[in-house]
Amino acid sequence: MSELQDRYIRFDWAIKRLLRQKANFDVLEGFLTVFLGEPIRIIEILESEGNQETVDDKFNRVDIKARNSKDEIIIIEVQNTRELYYLERILYGVAKAITEHISLGDSYREVKKIYSISILYFDIGKGNDYLYHGQNRFIGVHTHDELQVNVKERNAFVTRTSASIFPEYILIRVNEFNSVAVTPLEEWMRYLKEGIISQNTTAPGLSQAREKLRYYSMSKAEQHAYFEHLNAIMIQNDVLTSAKEEGLQEGIQQGIQQGIQQGIQQGREIGREEGIQEERIKTAANLKKLGIEASLIAQATGLSQEEIENL
Repeated sequence: MSELQDRYIRFDWAIKRLLRQKANFDVLEGFLTVFLGEPIRIIEILESEGNQETVDDKFNRVDIKARNSKDEIIIIEVQNTRELYYLERILYGVAKAITEHISLGDSYREVKKIYSISILYFDIGKGNDYLYHGQNRFIGVHTHDELQVNVKERNAFVTRTSASIFPEYILIRVNEFNSVAVTPLEEWMRYLKEGIISQNTTAPGLSQAREKLRYYSMSKAEQHAYFEHLNAIMIQNDVLTSAKEEGLQEGIQQGIQQGIQQGIQQGREIGREEGIQEERIKTAANLKKLGIEASLIAQATGLSQEEIENL
């Protein structure tokens, strides 16, 4: 069966149903290795309020929260539809993960390093790349060097940078990927966007995904549930698109009405000004006929002496 004939389930569904299983950690580890740029080994999938399955999580609450071999926490979230305050949301999610894994009274040295990975299927904003990385770093305002902090570990002082402590954020903009899949990163992006995995792939995790994420390997019940999931996403996106179009039309109509009202108001103001000016000119002409000096007429009407002399 060719790669075009093979069908692979969406990654968000795999996260929700399959990649939580230890037997499938190799797919997840390959994904993380590619996008974090270092070998990752998952020890366990963690549960918390943020990644439990609920009735209303089918659109935006598709998460995995894992602990790796370095005792760091990795949050993976797939976002299918637009959310206005998404940056604030991932910040909150990271802060919550930090507090969940330190107990009251513990030393701050117990704070876990957090990786937050967002797979986005909506336009989050302006930017030319499909992959963005962010982290807090302390850079000298004048020297441009990065601050290194002395930390006491095992009764000895070691030097650490903010990169080893502060959370890291990865934003994957799936719809912005339009390249030919050559590198492991590009191969993963192709799968995330099009559901296609090359038969000859050597990208970490994707060869395992070819075996474990085949649509036709699922039972009839699983296939039905998968279609329900896809249908729910389609309906949600249609609702948002319709709301956007209706809002646009409503905005246009409101703009037209506002423009008409503004035009009427401006017309009235212009007409009023023109009427006043005509009365001034008429008054000045009558006073000039009576032989009144131009300077006095100017004071009475507000016209310039030059305007009066030209009457």
